[in-house]
Formats: sequence, C-alpha cells, structure tokens
Amino acid sequence: MKLFTGIIFCSLVVGVSGEGWFSFFKEAVQGTSDLLRAYWDMKEANYQNSGRYFRARGNYEASQRGPGGIWAAKIISNVGGYFQGLLHYFGSSYEREDQVSNQRAEEWGRSGQDPGHFRPAGLPEKY
Repeated sequence: MKLFTGIIFCSLVVGVSGEGWFSFFKEAVQGTSDLLRAYWDMKEANYQNSGRYFRARGNYEASQRGPGGIWAAKIISNVGGYFQGLLHYFGSSYEREDQVSNQRAEEWGRSGQDPGHFRPAGLPEKY
C-alpha cells in the first residue's frame, strides 16, 4: 500500500496524467529490473572494487527509462543506504566513507553521466 501511495504521489509531482500513469509505472518496473541486473552482474563478476561501477551502471540504466526509472533508482538506492547504515550501527565493518562513496556513484549514474568512470581496470568486457 505504501508503494502504491508513493507512486501516486510521485506521479502527481512530476505531472503524470492519463496514459502517463501506466508509462510511469512501466518505467519504474523496468528501472527496478535494471538495478537488479546490475546487482546480479556484480555478484557474478565477484571482482574487487567493482561495486561502485555496478551501482553507477544500474542507476544510469534505470534513469534512461524516464521519470519512473529515476524514481525507482532513488527509492531502491535510499533503502539500500538506510539498510547499510543500520548494519554499521549494529557493528558491521561497513564504513561511512564507503556509504558516501556509493551514494556518489549512484547519483553519478542517475544524472546520466558515464558509469565507466567507476569501472575498475581489468573488469571483464562482459560487464
């Protein structure tokens, strides 16, 4: 219910109406899929220092979908950030600097800039 309410509110804010409701929702679902694909690629690659690249890439691809994709990327990134902050609070070794750096990579991708900026040397071309 909260997700549905959030979609309606954000849709009103960005001026979506009529046929645009379906388009916004479709973009959000596709953006979520882009983020999940980047996450699974990161897990598959299992390559040191590649997390920021995959975060930037997922957010970049989601943002290319349109307002719904940007909205989904922001929501998912924020929830992930809150979860990581909570883990840090309970003693995880995850550092605050890492969280800030990840947020910068996500914002970089959402702004439409090239995610290759964060690509580590030696990462297979498949990704």
